[in-house]
Amino acid sequence: MKLKLNLATQTKILFTALALLALSISAIAQQKKASSTREEFIEVEKNVLLHVTDWGTGKAVVLIHGWPLSDAMYEYQYQELVEKGYRVIGITLRGFGKSDKPYGKYDYDVFANDIKVVLDKLNIQNATLGGFSMGGAIAIHYVAKYNSAHVNKLALFGAAAPLWTKRNDYSYGFSKEDVNGLIALSKTNRPQLLENFGKIFAANETALSQGIGNWLGGINLEASPYATTQCLIALRDTDLRAELSKINIPTAIFHGTKDKICEFALAEQMQKGIKNSYIVKFENSGHGLFIEELGKFNSELIKFLEK
Repeated sequence: MKLKLNLATQTKILFTALALLALSISAIAQQKKASSTREEFIEVEKNVLLHVTDWGTGKAVVLIHGWPLSDAMYEYQYQELVEKGYRVIGITLRGFGKSDKPYGKYDYDVFANDIKVVLDKLNIQNATLGGFSMGGAIAIHYVAKYNSAHVNKLALFGAAAPLWTKRNDYSYGFSKEDVNGLIALSKTNRPQLLENFGKIFAANETALSQGIGNWLGGINLEASPYATTQCLIALRDTDLRAELSKINIPTAIFHGTKDKICEFALAEQMQKGIKNSYIVKFENSGHGLFIEELGKFNSELIKFLEK
């Protein structure tokens, strides 16, 4: 027997179906809107996407990696920061990790501009900006160039600043000749270059487990060979001494006293030049302080964030 429905009932069913369809479309739109705020790749210029780790909620902590790593180096910071109620944003610079690796300039200006685009697009305000090694130098340049846009604190981890190579009026760091040798090796035997750096990365050759060493080495090998070389040139040539006085936000300087890649004297030079800055010494660390003294590193960072 066929069930006949009057016009009113048919109309009611039609409107109910349309209402359910509208709710479904709205839910999908909301889901897309929510996911779009946590894009894993952000375009900084045409055909250049940067990989971004964006976890958690709360006040933002923006982390910039060192040469030739990627934002993956902060694996053991991300989860603890999220658990402590922070939003953590790790940006992988162009040429490294999962980010695009275009041909072109690889200098601190380009990197600082890319960071600015990411923070603009994410609408980040009053964040703490942290940078390791070359990433620390880039963070200094970013704050000086853009007058602390989007950030109100700066954290420097074994930073390759204010100058990584010696000058007539600057007796710290590597000689230009030594860095030229690294550049040449990068062009002819990049695995050997990375192996050499691995041997001096920690306080001593046995300070890190083989597993941790292999993990870091794997991240390094993801880097573009071209970017690896060009960043060594930027490290050799960039002088940030005049920019230190432009930093007017609270700054924490984390540095290993046994650092062979960025000697501890660099931390002292940064502290002299940056107003409202202080040094946290990592007595048992070389350059890999974020992993060599993991517990202290995380607790001191959170302490700085809470100030």
